[in-house]
Amino acid sequence: MSPSTPSSIGLWPWPVAADVHGFARLAGVEAVVRGSVLAAFPLLMYRAWGDAALVSQWYLSVGVLSLLTALLVPLLGRVLRRRRVYLLSVTLYLIAACLGFLGGAWTTAALLLHSIAAASSFVCFNAYVLDHVDKADYGRLESQRMFYGGWGWTLGPLLGVWSLQLWHGAPFVLLGLGALTMLYLIRAMPLSDARVHVSIKQRPLSRQPWVILRRFFSQPRLVAGWSFALLRSCGWWVYFVYVGIFAVQNGLGEQVGGWATSAANAGLFLSPLVLRWTQRHALRRSLRWAFLLGAGCFLLSAALSSWPWLTVLCLLIGALCLVSLDVCAGLPFMMAVKPSERTEMSAVYSSFRDFSGIVSPALAWLVLQFTNVAGVFAMGGVCLLAGWLIAARLHPQLGRPTELRDRERRERASGQGT
Repeated sequence: MSPSTPSSIGLWPWPVAADVHGFARLAGVEAVVRGSVLAAFPLLMYRAWGDAALVSQWYLSVGVLSLLTALLVPLLGRVLRRRRVYLLSVTLYLIAACLGFLGGAWTTAALLLHSIAAASSFVCFNAYVLDHVDKADYGRLESQRMFYGGWGWTLGPLLGVWSLQLWHGAPFVLLGLGALTMLYLIRAMPLSDARVHVSIKQRPLSRQPWVILRRFFSQPRLVAGWSFALLRSCGWWVYFVYVGIFAVQNGLGEQVGGWATSAANAGLFLSPLVLRWTQRHALRRSLRWAFLLGAGCFLLSAALSSWPWLTVLCLLIGALCLVSLDVCAGLPFMMAVKPSERTEMSAVYSSFRDFSGIVSPALAWLVLQFTNVAGVFAMGGVCLLAGWLIAARLHPQLGRPTELRDRERRERASGQGT
């Protein structure tokens, strides 16, 4: 840690290292910030507007604005520096909490600011990870990030929905406290915006968005990684938004949405095991199995919609498949991105969340014109099937440790020699 960093000059008594553990802890706190209102937002929106299709329209508008914000983050980073953009993003979480206290239609504004904060902070977080963490540690970071985040994603939705019985603004108290903790951690970490030096010939890339997109689409592994993240996010969007609404419509009560969300997120504690299995069997096989099983569960839940509890159970099993995708679906992108393009490509990659926030509610609104919420679950299954097809194009050995590949190569060579 250099003497010039904020954490070493006495400003912050408990410094946080910018390493795998530091970033995993930061992601764990943000999981509290997002998880505490994850299941509460759809219920509050449904209370405010009283119609699932109208809620989908609001989510669509929020997704469009969130996408535009994410694409502007690299420009803001050059003007204000990335750390300031990161701190500003977390401040939006605090403002969203204040708006959530007001309730009613103000919940929509809180959702908008919360989504913008999540999109912009995700860009900054990924860019800092690419700058400070070695490529060989990406898999370890993903598993630790999921493990630390498991507490926030598991307990947050449950506490958020339960606290709605006490006061509509109670979930936003957890949101505000988590945002304040994030502000401290970001200020305490020795984050540098200049870890990677690029040549003058490479710098014009960051000033020409069309060149960034052209470079992105010219690299199939980046596009595949983005597609996996998009389709996985569509599955999560369907689960988080519509399980609670489905439960209310079928007389199961508001608490079911919170329990189902927390139970699905509890699967994050299995992320180290998922990573170990992925490293042993390669990314392609792991991704294809997760997408296929998740698709089957979502489609089966739609077919069993006449039995609400069975529908929720099928969706929960499908969500556990999405947890495994959380661990490994982003690895093709992180392994392929070039150091000179990290900030720009992180902004492009992070757009998957906002695109899913546009595509998912748009498709859901269209489906709801002809059928009920169960049709939205079937739509989620179709999206996951698309991921299964795309994953077939990955290299069979992608993601496996080099020592395992070398050992198998030596074993095959010795077998042929005998």
